[in-house]
Parts: sequence; C-alpha cells; structure tokens
Amino acid sequence: MQIIGYVLIIIAVGRFLAELFERIGYPGLVGEITAGLILGYVLRNAPAQEMNLLAEFGIFFLMISAGLEITPEELRMGGRRAFPVYLVTLGVMLLLTLPLTGYSIGVGNILAASIFAVASAPVVVRLKRFFGESYLHVALSYAIISEVMILVVVYLLANIESAGSPVDMGLTLLEQALFVGIVLYINYAIGIQHKVWLMTRLRRLRSDEAVFGLFMVLASLLGFLSEEVGMHFTIGGFLAGLILHSDLVGTRQYERLETIISGVTYGIFAPIFFAWRGMNFRADVTVAVVYITLAVYAVRFLVTFVLTWDGSTRSSFAKATGLVSFGVLGLLVADLGHEYGVISGELYAVAAFTSIAGIFLAATMGRILALTGGGEAQ
Repeated sequence: MQIIGYVLIIIAVGRFLAELFERIGYPGLVGEITAGLILGYVLRNAPAQEMNLLAEFGIFFLMISAGLEITPEELRMGGRRAFPVYLVTLGVMLLLTLPLTGYSIGVGNILAASIFAVASAPVVVRLKRFFGESYLHVALSYAIISEVMILVVVYLLANIESAGSPVDMGLTLLEQALFVGIVLYINYAIGIQHKVWLMTRLRRLRSDEAVFGLFMVLASLLGFLSEEVGMHFTIGGFLAGLILHSDLVGTRQYERLETIISGVTYGIFAPIFFAWRGMNFRADVTVAVVYITLAVYAVRFLVTFVLTWDGSTRSSFAKATGLVSFGVLGLLVADLGHEYGVISGELYAVAAFTSIAGIFLAATMGRILALTGGGEAQ
C-alpha cells in the first residue's frame, strides 16, 4: 500500500472515532489516540519515515495553535503562577520514581519525573472546555514551561557525550535563552512602535491565503532558527503563534489566520500525529503498571489541587483537571529515553503508559466536571 493509503485510513478512522468521542462529551483527540492504538495492531507495515514526517508537521501545527491561544502578556502573568507549581510538581514526581529504580537517582529518574510532570499545550487547548477560559493562560503557561523543560532534558541527554564540556553545554542553553528573549523583545518593540503600520499592511492583503502564507514563512523561519540554536523546531512554531496575537495584528486578521490554522491542524495533521503516536505505543502494560500509573495521577492531581487552591473546591478541582493532562509528548520523550538506554523496564512502561492514560483520565475528570456543572474555573 502506498503512503496515501495509510494516510487515508488513519484520517478516516481517526476522524470517525474523534466524532464519536465528541458526541459522548470527550475531546476529539481521545478518539484520535484510540484510533492509533487500534490501528497499531492492523497497519504494522506503515512506512515509518514518511509517517514520522507527517506527524512532525502535526506537532508543529499543534504548537502553532497553542501559541495562538495565548498572548505574551498572558504567558508572563500565567508563568508567575505556573512556574512554582511546576517546580514543586517536578520534585514530587522525582520522589515517586525512586521506588522504581531501587531508590537510586540517575538520568532516568529525572527524565521520568519530567514526563510525569509535563502537560501538553495542544491537549490543554483541547481540554479548555472543562476548566474554563479564565484559567486557560495559567494552564497553557504551565504546559509551555513543562514542555520546554522536558525538551531541555532531552537535549542534554542527546548531547551530553558530544558536548565538549559543561561550559559548551551551558553556552548553548544561554544561546537558546537569548534567542527566545530576542524574539519576544522584537514582538514587544513592534507592538509599541509599529502596531498601526503592521495592521494597515495586513489589511491590504487581498486573500486569506496571503495572510496564511506570510505567517507560515514566519513560523518556518522561527522553526529553522530554533533548530539552529539546538532547540526543537516546534518551539519556533509556538513562538510564531504567540507573537501574532490579536492585539498586534488586529482582530480581523487574527480570526482569518486562526480559522485557516485550525482547519489545517485539526482537519489533517493533528489526527495523523495523535494516531501515529498511538500506533507507536509499545510499552509492556501489566497490572502493576496500571496501579502505579493511577498512583502517579492521583498524587499529581492532589499536589496540583493543593497548590492551586483558591478557596473553592470545585474551582480548584477544575484547575487541577486542566493542569494534570500529561500528553503524547511524554510518550515521545519516553521512547527517546528508551532508545538512549537511560530509561527501561517498569519505569519506561509506567512513563509511556502514563502519557497516554493521563490524557484519558484528564478527559474523564473533565467530563465529570461538565456533567456536574463545574466546568468553569474562576
């Protein structure tokens, strides 16, 4: 079968199950991941190289969509509240990994703790109906912080042997920080001095395709520059979505862009990405792994509930539901760690299974909130 045949089956089955899950109150991504888990046993001869490329486009567009959901100011304000929550969560998750490694601390523990503490920005966006728009920027800020941190861990893991010295590695991290800072500063400067000029020029564009084309040039450029400084190219996609917010480009241009991006992302590439990650799920799931996964979710949920407590049980429950969403990025990182040989056995199985099961658990908790009328966090 040619690649287009596999794409046809994945999109068709993914969209069918996504619609089915939407009808029973779950986010469509749950159906898309379910489709991948099912198809993994059927499409065993799918061309991995081509499918990986399409899946890479999927995570790229998902990160762009996540960036469009939040402004730099909201990220800054949300980050102030989310960063302490992430640090405490990471510390607690690190402690949870110790029994799985004989109470010894290594790179595998740090990687697993990062997976247990992560929240996926694309998943948070798709779950926002459950915990409310008012807390979206905090949840997204947490997700971005956790995703950047886990990608940093993966970068260190991949380059620890090739790096000439810790100084070289430190300089690379500094270069990455400067890159992000420069992009955000340019966005700030344009917003202050050239906002009207930019909005005027965008209004002169005669088609939605022209707006989309210019944006994709920007997103691709930032993605390329991200990889040049040692970051994952999806960070560039997120930055592109982040800086082109409605306050900068105008509401009309923003809505035109968001409509096209949403169609391309959730109509084509997102189903492929979620399904492909599901098809690549290879962890050996035992009863013990299931019990440990439930324990990890319960502990993280309780920690998040306490750290985000605002005096209202229902509101704090909704916030914890939004933050404790895990994500398929964790599965991808677990697979990379397994390939590098730093995470294996039961620890790998728990990390991989938690990344998938956590999404289902978060969606179920959100569904309970929706049924009980508690879906809007204040």
